[in-house]
Amino acid sequence: MNIQTTAEAAPQINADVVIVTSRPDGQLSAAAQAIDTASGGAITRLIDAGELSGKENEVVTLLAPGGVAAVQVLVLGLGSDEPTRGGLFCAVGSAAKRAAGKQRKRVAIYLPPKLTDDVASAAVCAAYSAMHGQDLYRAEKKLHPCEELIFAGVGETALQIGQSCGQSVTLTRRLVNEPPNKIYPESFAREAQQVADQTGLEIEIWDEAKLQEERCGSLLAVAQGSSQPPRLVMLKHLPNPGQAPVALVGKGVTFDSGGLSLKPSEGMADMKCDMAGAATVVGAMQAIAMLNLPVNVIGLVGLVENMVSGDSYKLGDVLTARSGKTIEVLNTDAEGRLVLADVLDVAVTSGASRIIDLATLTGACMVALGTDVCALMTNEQTWCDQVQAAADRCGEFAWQLPMHKHYNELIKSEVADIKNIGQGRWGGAITAAKLLEEFVGDTPWVHIDIAGPAFRAKPKSWVDAGASGEMVRTLVEVVESLGAE
Repeated sequence: MNIQTTAEAAPQINADVVIVTSRPDGQLSAAAQAIDTASGGAITRLIDAGELSGKENEVVTLLAPGGVAAVQVLVLGLGSDEPTRGGLFCAVGSAAKRAAGKQRKRVAIYLPPKLTDDVASAAVCAAYSAMHGQDLYRAEKKLHPCEELIFAGVGETALQIGQSCGQSVTLTRRLVNEPPNKIYPESFAREAQQVADQTGLEIEIWDEAKLQEERCGSLLAVAQGSSQPPRLVMLKHLPNPGQAPVALVGKGVTFDSGGLSLKPSEGMADMKCDMAGAATVVGAMQAIAMLNLPVNVIGLVGLVENMVSGDSYKLGDVLTARSGKTIEVLNTDAEGRLVLADVLDVAVTSGASRIIDLATLTGACMVALGTDVCALMTNEQTWCDQVQAAADRCGEFAWQLPMHKHYNELIKSEVADIKNIGQGRWGGAITAAKLLEEFVGDTPWVHIDIAGPAFRAKPKSWVDAGASGEMVRTLVEVVESLGAE
């Protein structure tokens, strides 16, 4: 998809679809007013008929209006006189997704004037991502990315940032939407290698022998039931020699059967998405490299399949993690935390100054917060506040859960240092995070449970069902803010 800017007036631009905006109570943007005038008041008639209100994410279609070069005009409601990044992301995504419902060569989007670069770039990101769907293997696609995506009123800086983030969100979504026979540990590592080759990131890939040499006993135990060998991938963006890096860590269970604690079919059907944390890290690392952000960042992902065989790890097993800590296994479907235990230790021993990990870790998180909100848990409040603020600025929903010391008691084992589940069903998202906390030491750390927002059963107006790419923008925002300190 070719993305460019234009200074051409909305009525005259040669495009299949032109998108213009309206505000509450039908107030039209300058571009919408120009089309209304050129078409003899076609948009005004929609307002008078009650068909157009300007409410948030409303998209109203005007077909082949006279006096306008475009075949179709979409009037997009913003719902606010001063749209936020999150609000404009959803609104522009809604219009772009509507435009992508058919094959188009050129789509032109006329944003409101005087937007800051961060708000305008969010719109570019949204439009790019919204045009891509989960229908990767359908003969008849439901969504069709256009050949040319044209923005009026957007500067080159905002365009570059938006395009980089849009490509990276789309990369994350594609990796998660790929079926598990296409994405498994080795093939995921190859995808990461391609990202590194294209962006100049350094990359290190640990195969099974290296993982054994590094004593990654917790990760290896989860992987041992599968015929697909595990991998650990480390992507490195190091523009500042000598600066301790920020570590982004992702859970990469490319398919989760539950192991011997086998999931029912309805609980297993979407478990290709259990590597969304890893895909989010790779997407963010791509954007960080493309934007050449002036902060040292390493992205680490642990890649396994959790399968059933005679070699599967068992309930009652005691694992020795890379750090030397022992873990009693009482549920093989609580595997993501076992993978992350070793990867977090690699991050710590790599000298990370701060860590963020992301994982589709617990159903308990969705019970607590629903399917649209990520959970944040931390050992250092200031660092968590920075992550929360970045999510708020991007319009991605996150909420902090407590990490009181008494939760530690719930993961104590009688036969090992800790056990991989808490006591019963209560506080499951927190007890999972408490296990992770055992492997970060004193390094400031934020755990983000993305179990709800990472993969959606139903589409939103601004994004197809399936993978959402949620939190890629937040990670980039966090790193960008660190570069401004």
